[in-house]
Amino acid sequence: MSARNAELLTAGVIFVLLLIAPPLLEALGLGYMTGLLMKAMLLAIAALSLDLIVGQGGMISLGHSAFVGLGAYSLAIGLESGIDNILALMVIALVVSGLFALVTGALALRTSGIYFLMITLAFGQMAYFTLTSLAGYGGDDGLTLWSLATLFGSKVVQNSGQLYFVILGVLLATWWLLHRITHARFGRVLRGARDNAERAEVMGFSVFRYRLTAYVIAGMIASIAGLLTAQQNEFVSPSLATWQHSGDLLVILVIGGIGSRNGTILGAFFIVIVQELLGAILPEWRLIYGPLLVLVVLFAKGGLNTLLTPGQGRRAA
Repeated sequence: MSARNAELLTAGVIFVLLLIAPPLLEALGLGYMTGLLMKAMLLAIAALSLDLIVGQGGMISLGHSAFVGLGAYSLAIGLESGIDNILALMVIALVVSGLFALVTGALALRTSGIYFLMITLAFGQMAYFTLTSLAGYGGDDGLTLWSLATLFGSKVVQNSGQLYFVILGVLLATWWLLHRITHARFGRVLRGARDNAERAEVMGFSVFRYRLTAYVIAGMIASIAGLLTAQQNEFVSPSLATWQHSGDLLVILVIGGIGSRNGTILGAFFIVIVQELLGAILPEWRLIYGPLLVLVVLFAKGGLNTLLTPGQGRRAA
């Protein structure tokens, strides 16, 4: 079986399991775990967007969570301003995050390597401190959303049972979009520039333009994850934009397998479920969590994706 077919088959199994999970969990008396699955899917959407620039473009960013925060606050500020249609709020989030990515990316991409990482960290912190300064929207304490977004007046995106399938649909759309991008010429050029930027330039491709486009796309997708996170939690906080959250997304990529969309989804579920299980067992769960991550990295070379599809792992950036 070809690598591409194996990837599609694995993705099909993952999404079918996610589709039938809510009724199965309900039948087993574990309905509360649906919320954990929603949290994992939202993390997976944000991590998938980050993988576009890390796994495909080789651009390691520590400021990616800024876009998650922008998406969440686009929902909160929009609702406070009287806009409650979630599609309109999504457009606002996409425009805000796209403009922020365009400006910051145009500056950050004039550097590379550790300098790119540090400048994205600086821009991410700038976004974080901007959000903490919004006293009218909770400042450091965050803001409780007393009203939620609707879909043309319908409460379909307010009910947690229905919101689950909305988030699943967005995750599927994100996976498919990035799958098409990766296998299109755009993705091939992005990977070529990752491996040898000078050769890509000599062949006539504008590496800066391709990287900036990928950076903007990744930021816009991450903002949708932030918007849906705020809708699910009914709360927004500047903590969504911290560099620690960006670090969590990078950990998901490493655990799942950098450059692997299926691995990224598996990594997000692994992180969320392991944290929940360990937290339920003992208060000092981080003492086990850290070494466990080290063991996974050491013995699952290429991430969790290679355990399911040996030999099919993607090259790490």
